Parts: sequence; C-alpha cells; structure tokens
Amino acid sequence: MKPPRSALPLPRYVDRKPLKSGWSYYFNVPSLWRKAGCPVKSGPLGNEYEAAVRRAETILLPALDGWRAGVDAVPASSPATASYLTLDWMFGEYRSDRRYTKLDPKSKRNHENGFKIVGGYVLKDGKRLGEKRLTVIDTALTDDLYEKLLVITDAEGKVIGERRTTVNHAMKSCRRAWNVVARRHPGKLPLVNPFAQMGLRSSDRETPTATFEELKTFRTKASELGLQSLATAALIGWEWLQRGEDIFATFKAEHYRPKERSNMVRVIDEKTRSESWIPLFDETGVALYPELMAELDAIKRERIGGLMLCRDWGERGPWPTWPKPDMPDFTHMTRKVKEVVRAADLRDELSFTSFRHGGFTETGDAELTDREIMAQGRKATVKTLPKYVKRTTKQIITGTKKRRAARTKTDQDSE
Repeated sequence: MKPPRSALPLPRYVDRKPLKSGWSYYFNVPSLWRKAGCPVKSGPLGNEYEAAVRRAETILLPALDGWRAGVDAVPASSPATASYLTLDWMFGEYRSDRRYTKLDPKSKRNHENGFKIVGGYVLKDGKRLGEKRLTVIDTALTDDLYEKLLVITDAEGKVIGERRTTVNHAMKSCRRAWNVVARRHPGKLPLVNPFAQMGLRSSDRETPTATFEELKTFRTKASELGLQSLATAALIGWEWLQRGEDIFATFKAEHYRPKERSNMVRVIDEKTRSESWIPLFDETGVALYPELMAELDAIKRERIGGLMLCRDWGERGPWPTWPKPDMPDFTHMTRKVKEVVRAADLRDELSFTSFRHGGFTETGDAELTDREIMAQGRKATVKTLPKYVKRTTKQIITGTKKRRAARTKTDQDSE
C-alpha cells in the first residue's frame, strides 16, 4: 500500500518514491548531462524530507548549475560528486548535520583537514579512499592507513619525522563523522566503526614555554620595531592567560573598564564559549596589573569601540583577516611575532602561544593551588592543568623543602 500523497514541494531534479514506511527521495541528473560528463552524481537522498531538500539545494544543485555554466569546477572530493554510501558521502552527510553546523570555526577547520587527509589518500589502484564504499573500510585498513599517514618522508622516501597530532585529529574526525551518520541513517553503515578504539597515542611534543625574561625581551624588541600592540598582546597572554584568537579577534575596547564595571575587564573564551570578569584592583584599591593597565588605558583614551588591539601602521586595521565571516586567519600576526622573536635573538621555537603557557607555568612556580590556577585560567577541570603548567626546577626545589619541613616537624613531634 502506497503512503498518502505528499504535497510538499521538491527542488529541481528531486523525485520521491513510495516505501512501506513513507517516502524516499532521489536526485536524478538528466541523462543528457550525464552523457556530457557531468561530475555530479545521481543517487538517493534518504527518507527525511528536510535533509533531502537541504542536500539538494545547498550541495547538489549549486554544483550542477556551476558545471552547466562552465564557471565552477567540481573537485573529485566534493560532496556533490560522492557516490552513495562512500566515505566522501559520509563526510558530506556529517557536514549537513546540526552536530557539525553548530561547531566553532576552528573545530570545523580541524575536521575538514582530517577529511582531506583521510579521504584524499591515494590507494594502490589509483583511487582516493574517499571514493571507496564504507563496507570495504575495516579496522585493518584504518590501522594500516594510520601508520602510513603518520610518517613524513623526503623526496627519496626516507622517513624524516612524524605528524602524530595532525593524524590523530584526522582519525578522531572520521570517528565522529561515522558515529553521527550511523545515527542519521540507521542500518546503512557497517555496525563496527573502523576509526574507533584505534589506541591513538598523543604526541610527546610540548608547546615551548617562554620565561618571564623572554617575555620582557620580546616586548622591548616589539616596541623598538614599532609593534607596540604585539608587546601588549604578549603581556595579556601572560597575565590573563588568554589565547591569541581571543586577544586579537574578540577583545574589544568596550570590554575594558566599562562604565558599569570600571574596575574590571571582561574576558571571553571563544573555544569554551565562556566569559568572566577579572578584577583590576585588590580590596585596598591597588592595581593588580599596573604595567598592562597603563598600556590599555592609553589605548582606550584614543579608541571608543572596536577591537582593542589593531595593527600599528597604515589604517590601523585588525590583526586577523576574515576569509569567511566566522573564520579569522592569524597568519600575518604569527609571521610578525616570529620576526620579533628572531630580531630579539630569542629561541626560534617560541610562538605567541608560548607566552600564555609561560604565564600558566608561573602560577605553578608561585605555588598557587589548583583551584587558584583554575580560577585564573578559567579552567573547568584540573585534568588539563599539566598541559599548561610545566614542571620546573623551582617547583621541584619548593616541593622538596616542603617535604623536608614536614619530615622535621614529624620527628620533633615524636620526641
């Protein structure tokens, strides 16, 4: 028995077919264009009306119209060219799910990079892994793929290093996509997720941590080179333990000492979607960050609104660029920071992130408790602290003195 007739409108080249449980939707490229070599594939769109319409209108039709107009080339890895139940199709289905669309720009970039690495891997038969059906992608294949993607080779095929963090992220992105799409399409994907339980081992590389002397040297050289905004930004990262993305793309003039809270600064963390207010004075009215406040007060006297830190030349534009509205690019800032590091004869491995990690490590050297460090760094759990608060000789010496003091006290009590 056919399901009741549906009056819901359908996009161009989308047909519906009756099933016992309802309707199924299909995208059909006209045979004339298929014969002409159209790369956009015909295929099923699933049983959900809204998902089928969204895929047709946002992926398939734009690609088809671009090909017909001769304007937009459709790459082989495009979701529009993916055959049904292939790895490329799975990536496309995940992109259309709310659990992907609600992610922040950085998370999306990480996922897309992972899809490119895994789906773009060329197999012995000359095909990309993304073209393979999901039924042939098993745990043995993914384990072998992981080992091959992990190593970096030179032109002669000699192993010169590894990219463990990048490949780990790629496998986690594929694992997430598989789980989401398996839930969206029950029974369509193999039961075993081949990207799960791979025993991924994290990289041993730690972010280089700057010392306070290196911070001062960097700030001095940045000021000499006419890059005072970078000097101020480095101090913000050290004092308020903020990420570069938040300092350059989120921190606005109106966040610093607004009229309603003139003794505080509003700190926003885009990664965790959280915000907090940091006091600038203690209970007696003494400034907690005198050097930083002097620099920010000077900036605020000349700026009513907009980003607090801008470039120090020309029209004083923002440090990041925005290739897409929600995707700031910090390439230029990163290069300028490296120029300052080298001009100051500092360690070449230092980056802007090193100053934030240096600030965290200073909290450990200053013997702050875990709760105090979590409050200063706006951390929700102590589990992440070892990543930022590096072990130092001072911490070992202080710990040893405390142990010996406790031991001596115990001996005295026993007497």
